[in-house]
Amino acid sequence: MATNFSPTSRYALTPTCTYVRADGTPIVYLRRRMVPAPENFALLQWHRVTQGERLDNITAKYLGDPEQFWRLCDANRALRPEELTETIGRRIAITLPEGIPGVPHA
Repeated sequence: MATNFSPTSRYALTPTCTYVRADGTPIVYLRRRMVPAPENFALLQWHRVTQGERLDNITAKYLGDPEQFWRLCDANRALRPEELTETIGRRIAITLPEGIPGVPHA
């Protein structure tokens, strides 16, 4: 079943299921999205967090779209987006999308 998520949404490829209530009413829901292992991402570069940085600005800088913050969360195993920027000096992996191979020794 088609979803209303944009192609760039973290849920775009998440399958749906249907639960049928006792009265016959179908309820469509998303299946659980499993967060991919960081090893599935090819590293482009590292970013070191500075005072006052926001994840949406970092994402806009490197990925060209501030709404793609979830890609950095996945690549850095962050369950809460804010944990990526709450520690000054933390290194954040900037990666290609999951499954896109990088160029070795680039």
